[in-house]
Amino acid sequence: MHSSKKIVVLGHFGVGKTSLIRRFVTDTFSDNYKVTIGVHITKKLVEIAVDREVSLILWDLEGTDEIESIRDSYLLGTHGLVFVFDVSRPSTFEHLGNDLKIVRNKVPETPLMVVGNKSDLVDKAELKTVLDENELSADFLTSAKTGEFVNELFLKLATLLVGDA
Repeated sequence: MHSSKKIVVLGHFGVGKTSLIRRFVTDTFSDNYKVTIGVHITKKLVEIAVDREVSLILWDLEGTDEIESIRDSYLLGTHGLVFVFDVSRPSTFEHLGNDLKIVRNKVPETPLMVVGNKSDLVDKAELKTVLDENELSADFLTSAKTGEFVNELFLKLATLLVGDA
């Protein structure tokens, strides 16, 4: 059985959205930072069970510090969301609760994964302290650079979405 699911990846500037997608789709990483303008769409076929595949259509939205300014048209038909913040840059998660509230208001029934990226830049004990002090909860702490938990993130979301099919 095969289905397609639109996944929108969003968050502030420079949190590693494009790098997460690149790591997942091509298993590569580049230190060359290129700003995403508008949206970049990529696709990957994922096997989530024997004879059960899902085609993930990954929408990489341009980063913005004004989450409410995300075009509603980008979110139409979305099956799943990945909201990314940078664990090493407090400015990307200081208002995480409000950012998530805005996203949930735009697409209230859509499953959402919250991801703290760039975990390789912060000591694990320090990372736990940062999360606790800021009352942050992340579904995954990833590193696009090392690949840590990147595949697990997208596979969990794909499995969740196909389970809802």
